[in-house]
Amino acid sequence: MAFSGVHRDRGELRIHESVEELSTNLADYIADLSEASVKERGVFAIALSGGSLIGLMGKLCEAPYNKTVDWAKWYIFWADERVVAKNHADSNYKLAKEGLLSKVPIVPSHVHSINDSLSAEEAADEYEFDIRQVVKTRMVCVSDISDCPKFDLILLGMGSDGHVASLFPNHSVLDVKNQWVSFITDSPKPPPERITFTLPVINSASNVVVVVTGESKAEAVHLAIDDLGPNCPSLPARMVQPTNGKLVWFLDKPAASKLQSVQFCE
Repeated sequence: MAFSGVHRDRGELRIHESVEELSTNLADYIADLSEASVKERGVFAIALSGGSLIGLMGKLCEAPYNKTVDWAKWYIFWADERVVAKNHADSNYKLAKEGLLSKVPIVPSHVHSINDSLSAEEAADEYEFDIRQVVKTRMVCVSDISDCPKFDLILLGMGSDGHVASLFPNHSVLDVKNQWVSFITDSPKPPPERITFTLPVINSASNVVVVVTGESKAEAVHLAIDDLGPNCPSLPARMVQPTNGKLVWFLDKPAASKLQSVQFCE
């Protein structure tokens, strides 16, 4: 690893020499969190995003993780989803199913995806209701300081504009406080209709991991992490600040190349 350290305000930074190294360390990290959560609670509730994230989780499907992870105790959710059919190329569910879920022995009833036959608003309402039912069974905890669900791990990617989940810069959904799941119909990136966890839910998680690779994201990483004073643009990624949980950034060197005060090991 090129660099591992804690940023005063922005969580732990883990910067990797290569995407391959990042992928290996990410699998290790998720497997360790899974083991700790299963020991403590008997389950592991994880929320995924789309994009390149699922591919970077791919080593979990390989030895030793495919045998050592207690997959039967996993409960899968999505931090955001495109409101398209489950077999559509843009579906985060399809991406996760093909890249992960079909390759490991996860219990099908533990996979909580959206109802793709509904409108974005209806799908968001139903998905929140589904999560509330799971919270009642204690498969997902409740935050100590709010009524939000407390996922064991929320995994996020980040766009070059600094968006996370389907929380885009300057969008009104960033201000939603009284819902767990919201929706948008005007995503700046297609497809336009999406559901997304709100910031209070993301910031209530026990662990949040943001995974970013590539030089095209370097400026957004800089704006999301570095201390730029009062005029710093409030990117959605910068608003990810777990209240009572841990934030870890998994970056490769190109994505981290514009960070200030990070010295790489040669």
